[in-house]
Amino acid sequence: MKALLLIDIQHDFMPGGALAVADGDAIIPLVNALQPAFGLVVATQDWHPADHGSFASQHPGRQPFEQAELHGLPQTLWPDHCVQTTAGAEFHPALDQQRIEAIFRKGTDPAIDSYSGFFDNGHRKSTGLADYLRGRGVRQVYLAGLAADYCVYFSAKDALAEGFEVFFVDDATRAINPGGYAQARTDLQARGARFVRAATVR
Repeated sequence: MKALLLIDIQHDFMPGGALAVADGDAIIPLVNALQPAFGLVVATQDWHPADHGSFASQHPGRQPFEQAELHGLPQTLWPDHCVQTTAGAEFHPALDQQRIEAIFRKGTDPAIDSYSGFFDNGHRKSTGLADYLRGRGVRQVYLAGLAADYCVYFSAKDALAEGFEVFFVDDATRAINPGGYAQARTDLQARGARFVRAATVR
């Protein structure tokens, strides 16, 4: 069975949001059109406490996008985003949510960031997503969402490590940094991921 993983299609990653991805809203028609092709649709949701350690606001004198360290791990400092129960953390209203069977929240621990839908950045805790997919008999996962060079990339990498066949729906993602996405794409292809276009998914 194949599953569609919708990664962080939330207000704060859309144009005008706190951590906007350029043209992030352009993926929504594609994502909505993809969903009927799948027997299982799952979403992830960034869900940070207001004092999350990845926020530049928690590090006096530091600015968003500077590099730092958070409890022994390298950390990009981000603008405050996807804070629990705020409008910025909500899914975009144009996203069709009727087929979403489960939502896996991540980034809830203020001491560690979580890009992947499967694990935190230190692989210290699992979200349970891999076991959930295996329990449903899923062997192939297709990924779409935001941002291509961070949360979608790390989710794809973990999916491969967990033994799933991975398809990255290239035109149903957008990146924060095109150069970073080019590197991510090369890495994923070397690991065995395949890149597809939404129109070819059946």
